[in-house]
Amino acid sequence: MSPSESAALPSRAGSPLLTARGLHKSFGSNEVLKGLDLTVHRGEVVVLIGPSGSGKTTVLRSLNGLETPDAGILTVEGGPEIDFAARPGKATRFALRDRSAMVFQHHNLFPHFTVLQNVIEGPWRVQGRPKDEAIADARMLLARVGLADKETAYPHELSGGQQQRVGIVRALALRPDLLLFDEPTSALDPELVGEVLLVIKELADEGWTMVVVTHELAFAREAADHVLFLDGGIVLEEGPPEQLFTAPRHERTRRFLARILRPLDGGDDLSR
Repeated sequence: MSPSESAALPSRAGSPLLTARGLHKSFGSNEVLKGLDLTVHRGEVVVLIGPSGSGKTTVLRSLNGLETPDAGILTVEGGPEIDFAARPGKATRFALRDRSAMVFQHHNLFPHFTVLQNVIEGPWRVQGRPKDEAIADARMLLARVGLADKETAYPHELSGGQQQRVGIVRALALRPDLLLFDEPTSALDPELVGEVLLVIKELADEGWTMVVVTHELAFAREAADHVLFLDGGIVLEEGPPEQLFTAPRHERTRRFLARILRPLDGGDDLSR
């Protein structure tokens, strides 16, 4: 799919698309985000890594309007500055969702809809685009990910990898400015991970703007333009993948990477 085939592809690569400053979010007494800063440029792939509970998913959900931070400022290109301390209403959250689309861990497809119905539901019924146009776009995108022959299938008839590719197509069909991926391979059998990562890598190569939460560090190293290591609700370290993975500056980052990248042959845990 080339830029001429979708209005969603970035037209001014490199300009800031989204800036978040000082994001705070608590759930009860648990403060998950503690003043987090994030900038995403058009055409950029930003990957968030870090231990469980570090706030990665909460960041994505805040950017998409699924969660409302308790404080902080969010600015999206062409839109007003959002001050979360002022408790913005539903209209603001819906406006955020108009600019982005999220791919979840567990596909979240409607089980009683066919593949084609799942893909066109958002563009047709939510965005109000003509049904014929939504169907044509859906078929083009399904072919793009190798699922042209599955449009009449139901989710239970697909493999996990195929379901996740449908989830990606459903997000693309909304023509978002920003794609958000929340550990898109974590629920898949190991042999199905590669097919999903390949689709995401191809989207990155085409210039889509993406924020990806993943534990697939080899993928992050290859596909990311910028990597953020989150720990304890803050960005502890960030930088280009080659720098962060080969010469991390922070000891906590080094320990995390050593644990994740340790040899799988029973060798010593380098984090000790």
